[in-house]
Amino acid sequence: MNKKVLRALYRQKRTAIPPEQQALLSQQIAQQALRLPIWDKQVFHSFLPIVSFGEVDTGYLIQLLQERGKTLVVSRTLMETIRMEHFLYDPTQIEANNKWHIPEPQGGIPIKSEEIEVVFVPLLAYDTKGNRVGYGKGFYDNFLEECKADTLKIGLSFFPPEPYIEDVREGDIPLDYVVTPEGVFKF
Repeated sequence: MNKKVLRALYRQKRTAIPPEQQALLSQQIAQQALRLPIWDKQVFHSFLPIVSFGEVDTGYLIQLLQERGKTLVVSRTLMETIRMEHFLYDPTQIEANNKWHIPEPQGGIPIKSEEIEVVFVPLLAYDTKGNRVGYGKGFYDNFLEECKADTLKIGLSFFPPEPYIEDVREGDIPLDYVVTPEGVFKF
């Protein structure tokens, strides 16, 4: 399938999951993340979920990272340049939702992309090669391009992979892993 079809399909699939089940699945994803070979790393980036889009609730994962003394980074989108700026996670700096319904930091201590060792990436769908379908704007591709080559890119999904995404572009950056409620896929 192509990205446009997959976007529509997985938006529908996510909205069909009741909120209580989404919370349980998000907890299971956080538990599965403990199996990843990442716990020797220190600087982690996580997306903050767009609740109205049914994204994986990263709050459980954030709690695990904080319990293990990891440095946590979150981002603010710069819509006019299709870029993101990054800040140390400080819950007091998070605005509930910006005008695009994305919870974001309103300031804080800036962090450079090159300092981040692990990035938890939002997605709608992905395939067996680690190719990702996001919302189509390119924010994460631009961000991941700025990271070091060895930065680990980890998707979080309620669903297993698709066999193949037809229209992968040269600039699309594949994931290293995807964590689901049932386990971890390595690419």
